[in-house]
Amino acid sequence: MESKSIIASAILACGIVCGGLAIMKGLTDMNSKRTVSVKGLSEKEVMADHVIWPIVYDENGNDLADIYSSIENKNKSIIEYLESNGIDKNEIAIGQTKINDNTSYSYNSNATYRYVVTSVVTVSTDKVDLVCKLMGQNSELMKKGIAIKGNNDWDNNVQFTYTKLNDIKVSMLQESTENARKAAEVFAEKSDSKIGKIVNSNQGQFSIESRDQYTPQIKSIRVVTSVEYELD
Repeated sequence: MESKSIIASAILACGIVCGGLAIMKGLTDMNSKRTVSVKGLSEKEVMADHVIWPIVYDENGNDLADIYSSIENKNKSIIEYLESNGIDKNEIAIGQTKINDNTSYSYNSNATYRYVVTSVVTVSTDKVDLVCKLMGQNSELMKKGIAIKGNNDWDNNVQFTYTKLNDIKVSMLQESTENARKAAEVFAEKSDSKIGKIVNSNQGQFSIESRDQYTPQIKSIRVVTSVEYELD
């Protein structure tokens, strides 16, 4: 008789426990929320607002004194040319010359000239449009015997930069967030739901790149925002 009472009590206890677990699961299901994670893009094209333009040329010869005298005259001509075309004196700097002695290299031992000296006159200015114009008309310098080298040299490449990112950050973040919400609304519509509050959000890094290799003065700025919404 006592054993039957113990068994009955155990069954009752088991039922209570199972019932409690079922209630807890039901409460968990009621409190759980469905969510959707989406990304929103904002992209903008702007003109660079600063440029560093290295004007590079080589001077060849066998006598360093004569070479440096020629470089001084050519640098003076370059500076006069720049100033006469609207570049301020404080925007121009003369860099350190680089000397190559061909006799130091066995493969250049029969070179016509012993020395090749590279000179760099650098323009650093906010006058981007003016520099782009001057870069396209080097004929005046060529007439003076100054053969400007191309911009393919990594160490002396023209650098266009955009420095006013803080002025457009807020509006771009707003746009990327709005685009993320639009994507979430499309998902919600397809799943017969409604967008709820934001559960989590993450602002991506801003990237600034040249639009293409032919127009490095035009910059493409983009940012991607990740947002997680509740679905009601």
